[in-house]
This record gives sequence, structure tokens and C-alpha cells, in this order.
Amino acid sequence: MITPPPDPTTLEVAITLDVPIEHAFRVFTEHFDEIKPRDHNLLAVPIERTVLERRVGGTIHDVGTDGSTCAWARILTYDPPHRLVFSWDISPQWQVERDPDHTSEVEVRFIPETPGRTRVVLEHRHLDRHGEGWEGFTSLSDETGWPLYLERFRLLTPRATEKA
Repeated sequence: MITPPPDPTTLEVAITLDVPIEHAFRVFTEHFDEIKPRDHNLLAVPIERTVLERRVGGTIHDVGTDGSTCAWARILTYDPPHRLVFSWDISPQWQVERDPDHTSEVEVRFIPETPGRTRVVLEHRHLDRHGEGWEGFTSLSDETGWPLYLERFRLLTPRATEKA
């Protein structure tokens, strides 16, 4: 049987963590500031912090060292401890996209494998909604994109356990 090629408008990366699902979800959502690299920046100044508002209708936004802000995502689904879905309101030109019809979605699923082990799957889908140039977003699947976020999350998770 021939398997059809994967959807080119979707990127998927995953990791498995040796922590319970509730802990994995909490670390990802409460410590997103430590997961997102500071050099992933649309502001004209350095980022002081990144805020993930943990509610439907909230945003993910960066706060600059001068107090300026840049909201680059909207929280579409907040379903602890199972899933988080947010919009990707960044254009192929790496500017904020204000038209929701030209944004994609990032879904992060937390799947318990055992009581102390969780698989985290990040799916960035509907990249083609961004229009011309959307193919450039395939770089999000390389080591400087979503895999970097999940690696930083993986490294943070044991430290967050120690802090609890």
C-alpha cells in the first residue's frame, strides 16, 4: 500500500517527557517565557519577557525592554492538561498579520503514555493560509524553529520539577 505524502502545509514535531501530563502542560503554559528564544523577536528592542495568557481569547505577546508589546498569537483553545491551540499571526515577511484569514494554527497536544510519561505533539497547520511565500515557513521545522522550542521545553521540565 502506498502512503500518501504528508500534508506540505502542516509541520509536526514531538517529544516524550518523563513527567505526568499535568506537569508537562503546566510547565509549557506557565514557563513559555523560558521556552521561546529571545532572539525570535519582531520588536525594535530586545524582549524583556514573553507572556502566554492562559485563557481562550488571550494572546501570546512579547514585551520589550522599553515597555512596547507585540501580540503575535491568539489563544484559540485552552484545555488543560490536554491541548493548547493558538494562532500564528506572523506573515511570511516576519511581520504581525492582522487578518485572521491569513494566519495559521499551532496545536500542542499532551498525551499521557503512562502516569509518569507524556508525549507532546506540536502541529503547525494551515500554513498556506498565509498566502504567497508560505513555503518559507517550512524552516520552522529545522533546528532553529519548533524543534528548538521543544528542546528548550524538555530541558526546562526537570528544573521546573525541582522548583515545585
